[in-house]
Formats: sequence, C-alpha cells, structure tokens
Amino acid sequence: MSRRLENLDPDRQRRLFDVAAQEFAANGFDGASLNRILAQSGMGKSSLYYYFDDKADLFTTMIERSLAALFDEIGGLDPETLTAQTYWPTFETRYREGLAAVESNPALVRLGGIFYQLRAVPGTGAATGRLFAAARCWVEAAIMRGQALGVVRQDLPQSLLVETTMGLLETLDRWILDHWGGLSEEEKARLPEQHIGLFRDLLERRAGERNPGSALGL
Repeated sequence: MSRRLENLDPDRQRRLFDVAAQEFAANGFDGASLNRILAQSGMGKSSLYYYFDDKADLFTTMIERSLAALFDEIGGLDPETLTAQTYWPTFETRYREGLAAVESNPALVRLGGIFYQLRAVPGTGAATGRLFAAARCWVEAAIMRGQALGVVRQDLPQSLLVETTMGLLETLDRWILDHWGGLSEEEKARLPEQHIGLFRDLLERRAGERNPGSALGL
C-alpha cells in the first residue's frame, strides 16, 4: 500500500474502503463507479489520485485491508512460533477459522472472485501482483521453518517447493471462490482437513528421508 495513505485520517480511510467494498461487490470491477465512490465517501477526485494510481490500485488496496482485517480476526501466524508438533495442526486450525470468517461475510467471496478476474487482465491486473509477492514471502518463510523443524521435505529444491505451494494455494483459492455457494455445510467442514492434506502430500517430509543437517549435528 502507498505510504501516502498513512497520512489519511483513519476515519476517512474506513469510510472510503467501506464504500468501495460495497460498490465493487455490487457492481464488479468494470461496473464499479469511481464517481459514486467519491460522492458517497466524500473524497475529492484529486485526493483519490494522490493516494491511488488508479481504480485497480484502489481495489487491490481494499483487498489488502480486507485480508489484514481477516487475519486480525482469526489471529496472525508467524512461522517462527511453530514447533514440529504444532506445524500442521496450526495451519489446519487457521484454515478452519479463515473459512468460518468467510462464511460470516459473503462479500469476501464476491470480492475474491473479482480479484482473480482483475488479475487476468493484462496491464490493469498488475496491481494484484503485490499481494502474491507478499504471499510468496510468507510461504517461503513457512517452508524454511518447516525444514528447520524436520517436518518439511528437503529432497527437492526449496524454490521448487515454494513455486508448487503457491500454485496449489492459488488453485484452492480459486476453487473455493468458484464453488463456495454450492457447498453443503458438511462439505465446508471437511475442507480444512482435505486442503491442508494436499499441502502435506506435497511438502511433508517422507519417512526415511535423510536430513541434510544431520551430518552437521543439527
């Protein structure tokens, strides 16, 4: 997010992003009107373009704030706090809490779908890249922590594990957004175990795998 935005009064920020979320959720990215957002939020057009490059930047910043609020609600997850015993169970718990938060706020599904539609648009969707860059840094840190704990495999290049994890993460994210409305409560309840199970199938250290650090006494 733009550092300039830090200078905007918190109440005006909240009003702007509340109005923007309603406008984008109701009308999609292409149908959303900056003029309506400006009129309802009380912000001038020159001020908007001082804080944001364009509509895509405004939308992506709004998504970043929505995710930050979601993480505040369910609790953050610092990979360095994980132990070998809590590594996988913690991810499943956070996944379950995240889905519960989505269930209580259906607009998140609508906005998530718009995010991926925007991401597919050449040029316009470039702003969405920063969210994936931040996610990639977190995934890399989580994998490194898991390897240090001996619960994540080390028989493949770390960069390959990061890239395949990101691919699976995006695939599952898109699948949930596409199918959420058609899932039963029982199916939703099984998702955390099923989806974290896919990550475990990909990343978990295999029985008998040699720990490269063992020769160093680690």
